[in-house]
Amino acid sequence: MIVKLYEFAIIASGQDIEDEAFTDAVFEVGCDDATLSFQKGVIVVEFARESTSFAQAIWSACAQLQKTGLKIERIEPDYLVSLSEIADRSNLSRQAISLYIRGERQQGFPNPTAKVTSKHPLWDWPQVADWLFRHSGLDKDSVVQARVVKEANLLIGTLDAADNGFIARLEQCEAAEILH
Repeated sequence: MIVKLYEFAIIASGQDIEDEAFTDAVFEVGCDDATLSFQKGVIVVEFARESTSFAQAIWSACAQLQKTGLKIERIEPDYLVSLSEIADRSNLSRQAISLYIRGERQQGFPNPTAKVTSKHPLWDWPQVADWLFRHSGLDKDSVVQARVVKEANLLIGTLDAADNGFIARLEQCEAAEILH
């Protein structure tokens, strides 16, 4: 199997990152590929993890961090995205994304899913990534990773990462067909 490098962040709570015993524990459970920080009131654990799949990388990181007493809150990058974030993630200009949104370059761009009545609506990144894959050449890995992150965040509140159902659901999501 091919091993790839996957980058993602886990947002967590429940420990003091100033506690040397805790930071030692993070590395002792196998997270030597992680960087710990405290940002905007939460613990952020950024990973550059080698794995055979993105689902496996997320699952193993969550399971290892839970062993330290951390409560996993969510995985980032988040699945709700602004116009600017769509441009950044797709390596397209904000203007190109605006044209897609208005239907001036291509039809059928996904509608926003949150903050619809505001000046800065948010879109569902997996829907947008799938659309961009089909219409603008976004790579397949970006679509798969978008789906896996969203599914992981939906599961975090209901399943323990150590539960086999967690990794099974992520792997199903990763294996799902992309092309329509």
